[in-house]
Amino acid sequence: METGQLLVCATPIGNLGDVTLRVLDALRDADVVAAEDTRVTRKLFARYEIDTTLLTYHAHNVDRRTPELVDRIVAGEVIALVSDAGTPGVSDPGAHLVDACIDADLPVDVLPGASAITTALVASGLPTYAFYFGGFLPRKQGDRRRRLETLLDLDATLLFYESPRRAAATMASIAEVMPSRQAVMARELTKMHQEVARACVADLAQQLEGRELKGEVVLVIGPPTESEHDEITDGELERMLQERMTSGDSRKDAVRDVVAETGVPRNRVYELALAVSE
Repeated sequence: METGQLLVCATPIGNLGDVTLRVLDALRDADVVAAEDTRVTRKLFARYEIDTTLLTYHAHNVDRRTPELVDRIVAGEVIALVSDAGTPGVSDPGAHLVDACIDADLPVDVLPGASAITTALVASGLPTYAFYFGGFLPRKQGDRRRRLETLLDLDATLLFYESPRRAAATMASIAEVMPSRQAVMARELTKMHQEVARACVADLAQQLEGRELKGEVVLVIGPPTESEHDEITDGELERMLQERMTSGDSRKDAVRDVVAETGVPRNRVYELALAVSE
């Protein structure tokens, strides 16, 4: 009996014209297409007159559906895997099926195509010599800030996915940790209402506050500069904090203002603020 295979198919991130001929052939020839959201995939199918059977494969049925799809591949079927947009396996459930096929020693072929990560990176105009993709940052503010603080010394441009509802809050957290860096908010990439907003992190956070965004968002943060916070001594920071708290600012407000003014990481300023308060 001939063994089947898994075809990981990259689909457009917005503009339906951004699909490769190879992916279209794969979607037509597959025995079944496993789709994160069949409603989204049907739009692509309608555009290119594809009538292959669709099967849902998403975060809520991944445990049940994965062994079923693996068994079908073992039986000789060709399964094409697609996500809502871009390449399956990147911040979506597709990674589970890829891992399961590798564990079962089944063939996995990745068909490349559109990518929101590289599209946003190049459109940002920020350095591309090295970049770090962090997926979605934690939803809780404290967890989000701590994750960002672990990336402070990474000499690379940072990229994060975010939902339009949380983009402003996430950028505000980034402004607390690395306010002086350059940043870009890219949304609706490749679509009619594509937007690429560029500013320093603190200014971009202010611009997003109160805005109702639509479409998936990519946040791009520039790498640290050599002089980002090396030139400011602890003594200077303590003096700035002391002046603000003496004039009536709370410790929280003093820390926020000093971080915004200097670009020094919040955890360093906060520790100094505790010492000043004592």
